[in-house]
Amino acid sequence: MSADSDMEYSDNDCEYDDYYNSGEDCDVERLDPKKADPEYFEYECLTVEEVEKLLNESVEKLNTILQITPSLAKVLLLEHQWMNHVVVDKYRQNANALLIEARIKSPNPANSNLATISTSTNTNADIPSTSAAAIAQVSLSVYSKNSSCNNGHSSSNNNNNNNNNNSRLPGLSGSNSCSTISHQYRSQMCPVCATVHLGDKFYSLACGHVFCKDCWSMYFETQIFQGISTQIGCMAQMCNVRVPEDLVLTLVTRPVMREKYQQFAFKDYVKSHPELRFCPGPNCQIIVRSREIAPKRVICKVCNTSFCFKCGMDYHAPTDCQIIKNWLTKCADDSETANYISANTKDCPKCHICIEKNGGCNHMQCFNCKYDFCWMCLGDWKMHGSEYYECSRYKDNPNIANESVHVQAREALKKYLHYYERWENHSKSLQLEQQTLDRLRQRINDKVMKGRGTWIDWQYLFNAAALLAKCRYTLQYTYPYAYSMESGSRKDLFEYQQAQLEAEIENLSWKIERAETTDLGDLENQMDIAEKRRTTLLKDFFPLDA
Repeated sequence: MSADSDMEYSDNDCEYDDYYNSGEDCDVERLDPKKADPEYFEYECLTVEEVEKLLNESVEKLNTILQITPSLAKVLLLEHQWMNHVVVDKYRQNANALLIEARIKSPNPANSNLATISTSTNTNADIPSTSAAAIAQVSLSVYSKNSSCNNGHSSSNNNNNNNNNNSRLPGLSGSNSCSTISHQYRSQMCPVCATVHLGDKFYSLACGHVFCKDCWSMYFETQIFQGISTQIGCMAQMCNVRVPEDLVLTLVTRPVMREKYQQFAFKDYVKSHPELRFCPGPNCQIIVRSREIAPKRVICKVCNTSFCFKCGMDYHAPTDCQIIKNWLTKCADDSETANYISANTKDCPKCHICIEKNGGCNHMQCFNCKYDFCWMCLGDWKMHGSEYYECSRYKDNPNIANESVHVQAREALKKYLHYYERWENHSKSLQLEQQTLDRLRQRINDKVMKGRGTWIDWQYLFNAAALLAKCRYTLQYTYPYAYSMESGSRKDLFEYQQAQLEAEIENLSWKIERAETTDLGDLENQMDIAEKRRTTLLKDFFPLDA
């Protein structure tokens, strides 16, 4: 055999190269971040200009479909959470009901007893709203100025169907029909200021209530000064017809008031849009958008404010929005009682010396007798390996239903104080953790100055402190959740996971406070355990559909 025979190889060997070098490795399954992380949330931070463009696109789309003015399109979208398809479907089913629901048209129009109000010339009021011709030619005229036949429609509606009465939506012609023009030079008295004006000085909505220009203007400015914009209604008593945007901007001439009106209207539009949420950060103009309407954490890219996307309050997983709202209200009402009962200092259960808590960890060690105990229950810390579950759990009285009203009320207060004390304790612990972090940063700085490593070498301690704050924050919000739960197997499971998380958090806090003597591997292992406990609890109890 020649020497070259050792180098011989089959052409089939190239198949292995194709196998290993192929870019089509479809066998590796990519994890869905929504399943792996219960707090995963997709959102984007938008500026005011970007949101205005987004809203204008929706207005233009509806305007094109129904052939209506932009101001009326905004009213309809405002009332239907900016869902174009819902507005179109309702219009095709019953246009008259849609307009009454949106307060564009009054269910009981005013009588034609005023000089500028007369019977509409639209005799084809029973045109089916599902008619394609009606949809294509509809012309909504909500307010009118008694000047001429060409001014019968609002200034922003310049389609070619102004004279086609049969194409108007039933009941919206108001005082803009040509039969009212004969009264434009007739003097009449304004029912508000009791001043006589010519007919062309009066404006009316679809309800038929007529007032002079000066009264409308003063009324609009008063409403705007009070912060009202899209909800401005007719001046007449017992009339809830909404004033469209174009009429307000037509009669309000002061630039300052016009700007305020547009700012207030924009806020109303954003608040009514389910996919948009203002950042609650101080003086922050960012608006967050997400297609998923869920109580997930959002962090503003400008001011770094963290909040719940669904309700706009502080992030509160695993508790849902309504429960945390009720809890905070109750805490505000009963805070003085809780503060009176709860104290900031406690006595050592062994030597009875007064101790003040100066750190976030609930694992306390008496500086006098070195006794280790739990700050919450004052029990021996060595026993918490098996009994920590009992420390965080509230035990209901099984015979409470048979007790008197006074006893039940006292038991209810006792239950509330149990959870409130733990809620407040972890809130204070979060603040104390920051002090611990400051002390830790100072110690690390001293070590770096002495040549005992670099900042990078000690970075893991800051990562541990950040994880501790994250876990303790979640633990704090488990107590309102437990307070609202009914007794049963699910609450038992929740309290068990809650206790496990609390135990791991306290162990992590203890090791961070004594970081100089804690092994790096031991600390990293404790970080991993604490985060897994937190993630497991959120996966099992985070109300995604709340």
